[in-house]
Amino acid sequence: MHDIWNPWHGCLKKSEGCQNCYMYFLDRRRNQQGDLIYKVKNNFDYPLQKDKSGCYKVKSGEQLRVCMTSDFFLEEADRWRPDAWRIIAQRPDVVFFLLTKRPERVRSCLPENWNDGWENVFFNVTCENQRRADERIPLLLDLPFKHKGIMAAPFIGEVSIGKYLAGGQIEQVIAGGENYDGSRPLEYLWVKKLYDECVGADVRFCFIETGTRFVKDGKTYHLPDKSLQSKMAWKSGLQHEGRKIDFKLRNLPQGDLFGNTEVYRPYWSKRCETCGSRLICNGCSNCGQCGQKS
Repeated sequence: MHDIWNPWHGCLKKSEGCQNCYMYFLDRRRNQQGDLIYKVKNNFDYPLQKDKSGCYKVKSGEQLRVCMTSDFFLEEADRWRPDAWRIIAQRPDVVFFLLTKRPERVRSCLPENWNDGWENVFFNVTCENQRRADERIPLLLDLPFKHKGIMAAPFIGEVSIGKYLAGGQIEQVIAGGENYDGSRPLEYLWVKKLYDECVGADVRFCFIETGTRFVKDGKTYHLPDKSLQSKMAWKSGLQHEGRKIDFKLRNLPQGDLFGNTEVYRPYWSKRCETCGSRLICNGCSNCGQCGQKS
């Protein structure tokens, strides 16, 4: 996908949300080991790669999800992370979405010139249940990042975060169910509760997918198709744009702040109109695989 940067691959399971890890499942299908951690050499410098015309493949203003098949703050990746930080620093015109289950490691893993944070880094913690929310969100709030968010995915237990939203640091909350091996059910009422708390604080809330097993009004729905999960999440109406997240991105190479007309403008296909991820997505890559042409 055009909005993912995986500088390394593989992870070690950390908490309850890792039990049925999608990456482990997909690696098994490829006869690989999910706990084999390695640097992805052909993709490590993806944010700096250019096309045949000499333009960056990742456009100014885009958002890259980082380490979606690992954890950016994994101890086993300590030797590669400094180079990854240098790459991030070279693209102040791109938002880098970091997600971790290891916020206790973060402060010691920041670069020396971090100061109070970089505008192009969006830091998020995973809160799959209340136990992990209460463990990780206080650490998140105490860390020096300009932009902070929460991801309840896989969402495997009721979570309340209202008290953490009150301070205004949290800018976005994402929720989604579990897929693949042993998928645990997601209750509609859990999602609705999070949605209501985010609406009350005017924080962006995005329900991206129901997961394979979705429970509503006492009935369990089996939804193995991820595109259908996304559509059902959108149909739920549990999406809230919230207050604007103002990433003060800078042009290259001069470093001036962006003007309104210089930011990447996403393309949306017909299919995107009913996608649960639309609020947080870069837009369709227009690859033609879904049959929706521009």
